[in-house]
Amino acid sequence: MFKTILQHAKKHPGLIPQFIFTSLGLTGALLYLIRLSRGPHVTLWDKKNNPEPWNKLDPTYQYKFVAINTDYKNLKKEGPDF
Repeated sequence: MFKTILQHAKKHPGLIPQFIFTSLGLTGALLYLIRLSRGPHVTLWDKKNNPEPWNKLDPTYQYKFVAINTDYKNLKKEGPDF
């Protein structure tokens, strides 16, 4: 595959920036996925120890989406804990 890329780059030098930016984009996407898999978040990837993590959340937990019928004034939690 890399041999083909090098052959195309030699024949058409205008493709070199495209190859560079494409590889940078793929590398960035890969690093972002690694960051998502290792960072602190609500979604758990450990299905052996906690198969249903949504059952441990209380009803006043502030989710990332907006609930239309929820009265946010009555919630105990005012915002996320940082």
